[in-house]
Amino acid sequence: MTNNRQIPIVAIVGRANVGKSSLFNALLRRREAIVTREAGTTRDTISAKAEFHGRQFGLVDTAGFKDPEDEFEQSIQNQIQQASISADIILVVVEADVPASSEDRMVAELALKSGKPVILVVNKIDKTHPATAYEFARLGISTIQPTSVTQHLGLNELLELIVSNIANVPARNEPDRLKIALLGRPNVGKSSLFNALLNKQQALVAERAGTTRDVNRAIVRFRGQEIELLDTAGIRRNGKIERGVEHFSVLRALAAIVEADICLLLIDANEPSAAQDQKIAGMVSDAGRGLALLISKWDVLGKRENFDYDRFLKQVSADYEFVSWAPLIVTSSISGQNVSKLYELICKINEARKIVVPTHELNDWLVRTVREHPPAGLKNHLPKLKYMVQESDNPIPSFKIFGTHTRFIHFSYRRYLENKLRETFDFFGNPIQLWFIDNNDPKFKEKD
Repeated sequence: MTNNRQIPIVAIVGRANVGKSSLFNALLRRREAIVTREAGTTRDTISAKAEFHGRQFGLVDTAGFKDPEDEFEQSIQNQIQQASISADIILVVVEADVPASSEDRMVAELALKSGKPVILVVNKIDKTHPATAYEFARLGISTIQPTSVTQHLGLNELLELIVSNIANVPARNEPDRLKIALLGRPNVGKSSLFNALLNKQQALVAERAGTTRDVNRAIVRFRGQEIELLDTAGIRRNGKIERGVEHFSVLRALAAIVEADICLLLIDANEPSAAQDQKIAGMVSDAGRGLALLISKWDVLGKRENFDYDRFLKQVSADYEFVSWAPLIVTSSISGQNVSKLYELICKINEARKIVVPTHELNDWLVRTVREHPPAGLKNHLPKLKYMVQESDNPIPSFKIFGTHTRFIHFSYRRYLENKLRETFDFFGNPIQLWFIDNNDPKFKEKD
């Protein structure tokens, strides 16, 4: 989350397992963070937009605060501090039925040092007497709100406090922001690329699979365009997805495909033909999102002796022929190879999404294309394509083609039309949707 934000930011901080993610979900009134009974489940800082009494604000959930045991834990603590610094208001969460600990005091001190308004949320108040909440005044935070997420106690009062504290922070409309999802199987280098693109430590990077378990977000600006990067959890094939935490993580990653405008699919250079990668590419295409294929960890593969670069790329292209419109580029977050070019690539794909072809040009193209190769059909049911228009309310290039007996058009002819359309108009990095409308049956509509 950058300083150039458009709405006030509320950060939730506290030691591990005090109920921060449950509070996050309760305030959002939907399941967004991963909530389990395992301490330390939230490893990355995640955020979402919330609203109360017509006032919008960004809600940020952070990993549990604890004394850093290693470099990995230290990076988590750094993210908590970063979220606190960038927030307009800080919620410090403690457990009502557990005496204030040294970790609680450390969190409170960090929050108070920020100079921002701080609210002490004494959670799980249903497990003890309500007056117990005010025993936590010794932490030095004057505004105290008892809550119980499980019993839905004190949540509206907490939201009232949040809104009253951010009342002087101007809320502006969210700008036109391009959303980019980083996708792939576990441990293919998504978070490393995320960090390389940000040129700072924002996601967690560790030599272990499955580090990113929520969708981690950050906003950057490139050539005047705000770009939101979504670093997702690795998507395994169904048979290998563990129940519980990882299951929710995969669902979050799949939801990111729908949320994104463009997806960057990272493919491990050491295993470029994995069926799961191809399945993810198909999901992106079916969702109607822009797509680029990134061969990651190229710094390792490119060092092999007698490595046939052209043969390798030819094989990968063949494996992903069903999304042949998606650009293929080799990358390395370690060496930085082609990382700086990705923003250019993203912008090019985005511009192609916006192409509007005048109707007369489309119909001139249709006449030429059909004359060159008419569609086949059944006896007495010969398809005739009469005219076409581009849909104006679709985020990707989408076209309606009107005619008669269009239901008998073979899928190979539809592919022919799409290829010819791409030859004439540059829809780089984007799927194309063709809708065939039978004039004899206005209700009949079939999607390519």
